[in-house]
Amino acid sequence: MLQYTIRRLLLMIPTLFLVSVVAFIVIQLPPGDFVTHYIATLGQSADLTDMAKYESLRRRYGLDQPLYVQYFKWMRNWLKGDWGRSLQYQKPVKELIGGRILLTLMISVVSLLTVWIFAFPVGIYSAVKQYSLGDHLFTTISFLGVGTPSFLLALVIMYAAYRLFGLNVVGLLSREYQDAPWSIDKVVDLLQHIWVPLLILSLTNTAGLIRTMRALLLDELHKPYVVTARAKGLKERKVILKYPVRVALNAFVSTVGWTLPHLISSTTIVAVVLGLPTTGPLLLQALKAQDMYLAASFLVLLSILTIVGTFLSDILLAWLDPRIRLMEGQGSSG
Repeated sequence: MLQYTIRRLLLMIPTLFLVSVVAFIVIQLPPGDFVTHYIATLGQSADLTDMAKYESLRRRYGLDQPLYVQYFKWMRNWLKGDWGRSLQYQKPVKELIGGRILLTLMISVVSLLTVWIFAFPVGIYSAVKQYSLGDHLFTTISFLGVGTPSFLLALVIMYAAYRLFGLNVVGLLSREYQDAPWSIDKVVDLLQHIWVPLLILSLTNTAGLIRTMRALLLDELHKPYVVTARAKGLKERKVILKYPVRVALNAFVSTVGWTLPHLISSTTIVAVVLGLPTTGPLLLQALKAQDMYLAASFLVLLSILTIVGTFLSDILLAWLDPRIRLMEGQGSSG
C-alpha cells in the first residue's frame, strides 16, 4: 500500500506538467488573441486598427514572443506563486480567483453535504422498499429533478420569489451591502439570497444521486452473499448497511476525483442566470476574451484538483473495499 501511494504521488508530477502544457495550448487555439478581441470590443476606429498600435499592445502583453517562451515564463512564475496578471481585468490572477473561490466553495460544499444527507438514505429506502408507494413517489421526484435543467429551475424560482414574496434573489447580496463591511444585517441579507442557488444545486444533484444509489443497491441486494448473510440470522439492518451499502458506495468514492473540481466549476450556468460572483462566470469570461493567464490558471487549478481527487479516491477505495487491497498486494508480490 505504501509503495502504491508513493508511486501515485510521483506520477502526479509529469501528469501536472502535461496538463499545464495542454491547457496553455488550448487557450491559444482560437484564432487571434487577447489584443484582437480587445480591439474588436472597442470598435473599428482608425487609431485602434493601426498596425503599430496593434503591435505595441502585443509587445505590452508579451504576445509577440513564441508560444513556448510565453509558456515557460508563465509556468516559472506560476510555480513561484505568481499566477500572472489578467489581461482583461488588469489585476493579479490570484487576486481575482481568490476573491471568488471562497463563495464558490461555500455554496458548493453546503449543497454537496445537503445532497449526501438526503440522497443516500432516500436511495437506500427506495432500493429496500422497491415498488412501494414511497419508492414510486421518490422515483417521480427524481425523474423531475433529473429532467429539469438547472437554469430553468433557477428562472422559475426567481419568478416565484418575486411574484409571491416580492424578493429579488439575483446575486448573493443586495446592492447596498456589496461593498459594505460584514455585519449582522449583511449576513441576514446573504442568507436571504444564498438559499436559491443552494436549493437549485441540491435538487438537481440529489435527484441523480438517488437514482444511482437505488440502482447500485438493487444490484447488490440480489447477490448470493446477501442471501447467505440473511440465512445466518443477521439482522436486516446490519445485512444491508454492512455489506450491500458499503459495496455500493465504491461507485461514489471512485468519483471523488470529479467532485473536487466540480466544487469550483459546477455552478457556472446557474451563476450566470442568478448573477452570482463565483468562479464559473469568471472562467467563462476569461475563455471568451482569450485572457490566457487567467483561463490557463483556472484550467491548471481544476486539473490539480482532479488529480488530487483521483489520488484520494484510490486511497479511499483501497480502505473501503478489502478486495482492492488484496489485488494491490497480489500485484506487488507478482
